[in-house]
Amino acid sequence: MADYWKSIPLFQDLDDDELRHVKSIFANIAVKSGTNIIAEGEEGDEMFILVNGKVRISKRMLIKGMNIPLTEMKNPRKVLANLDASYYPVFGEIALIDRDIRSATVSVVEDSEFLVTDRIKFFELAETHPTIGCKLFLTIGRRLASTVRRSNNEIVKLTTALALALSRSGR
Repeated sequence: MADYWKSIPLFQDLDDDELRHVKSIFANIAVKSGTNIIAEGEEGDEMFILVNGKVRISKRMLIKGMNIPLTEMKNPRKVLANLDASYYPVFGEIALIDRDIRSATVSVVEDSEFLVTDRIKFFELAETHPTIGCKLFLTIGRRLASTVRRSNNEIVKLTTALALALSRSGR
């Protein structure tokens, strides 16, 4: 296995000894194109880091049971991102903190390799090595805070666009 670990943003604040402990909780898996490694709406407790290949992240455009014209679409999904391994993207980190349902689907679009760990291994590492746990939780927390800020900006843009569209349709 190539030593790309230090290039993974999630691990950049770790020294060599800390990284050795972190490596012990991850498995390297190969996944074929066409596989969903994460399925929106399902429970999960695994986090994935893409180290080789390509994935697509998508989300349902409708809430289950919603009855609007979009339901006539063949596939009412929105592609949020197409990602390759160049920046070692992370998926499922929220599942390490809580066991809620997945918020999006991650589909493998080219045979890929991932590092994967689960909630139990992650928390055992954090309990056994609190300094490492704090560093990882801080990095994940920063990532989630950034996601919330971006989402808030998008919500403001969408509600403004909707308000403008509704005001124009009423004329």
